[in-house]
Amino acid sequence: MSTDDTKTCTTVGKTQFFQGEGMTQPLFCIAPGIPCQSAREQASELMGYVRDMTLTGLMEGDQKLIWASHYLSGLAKALLDDAELGMRH
Repeated sequence: MSTDDTKTCTTVGKTQFFQGEGMTQPLFCIAPGIPCQSAREQASELMGYVRDMTLTGLMEGDQKLIWASHYLSGLAKALLDDAELGMRH
């Protein structure tokens, strides 16, 4: 029984993040070919920053931090969604 450890799943590059209602241009999209494990690790790191920025923004009343965390969470979700698509292939 052989296993092919050399075949690493990668992002497919189909996930885009749109900001706001009725927006037709994506704010950003995920590039194809990123190893899924790396994409997931980066998404986890981003979500840690999102958590910290959200708490700090709420405690200090800093709307800029809250909006920045919103955009970072969108990027993290796009990374995770695209990695999921890559793992299904």
